[in-house]
Amino acid sequence: MEATPAMDPVISEPVMSEPVTSEPVISVRGGTAALGSRPVLRGIDLTVNRGEVVALLGANGSGKSTAVRSVIGQVPLTGGGISLFGTELRRFRDWGRVGYVPQRTTAASGVPATVREVVTSGRLSRKRFGWLSRADRAAVERSIELVGLADRARDSVAALSGGQHQRVLIARALAADPELLIMDEPMAGIDLASQEILASTLREQVAGGATVLLVMHELGPLEPLIDRAVVLRDGCVVHDGPPPKAVGQHALPGHDHVHPHAAGEPLRTGLLT
Repeated sequence: MEATPAMDPVISEPVMSEPVTSEPVISVRGGTAALGSRPVLRGIDLTVNRGEVVALLGANGSGKSTAVRSVIGQVPLTGGGISLFGTELRRFRDWGRVGYVPQRTTAASGVPATVREVVTSGRLSRKRFGWLSRADRAAVERSIELVGLADRARDSVAALSGGQHQRVLIARALAADPELLIMDEPMAGIDLASQEILASTLREQVAGGATVLLVMHELGPLEPLIDRAVVLRDGCVVHDGPPPKAVGQHALPGHDHVHPHAAGEPLRTGLLT
């Protein structure tokens, strides 16, 4: 019998996998917006990637708050586009993934409510029918404890100080376990003790992998957490990169920057001068 010729081994070519790209959590492309007839955003580009902590800096009237309110759909763009988690804003519906703390407001309303009730309302954004499970209640208690108000959980929010109000609002946002946390001037108008508690709370969220966008005048106690700073001036991005170093009185602990700059006063966030 004839020997069967040996077959050469078949060597398969390695299959090259496509590179995995992660969509930005926030993408603003050429965003323009106006309040009434006044242009506020003049074609800004803003990207926040997963796990980043980005500070949005600028003087009063620079467009910071308008930018974040555009991101959450409160201020419609007049041009450009916005995506959240890779989905165009007009089609985005998964708001349970986003926690928002508005600027210098109060947790109180016309209806008497306790700290726990206000924070619980934040958890309801994840629920379709409004029924809270044991895990939901545990998340509410954890959020209250994170902001240092466990001993005030049953108290009316009307009895709290300004700094405590801010902490309640942050706990309300955290109760939903958001992947993206947007905070508009979280340190404005609150005492140093509350600032330190809020900085500690934010460190906890960042360590857990949260993506954070902060609107600020100065970095203050949050400076060590900031990966990148985007500076706005007159509705335009004038810097996107390493955070500026605070100088002068704005670097002092507890400095409350909620006042407008006088016409001749230089802006003291480093890159803004």
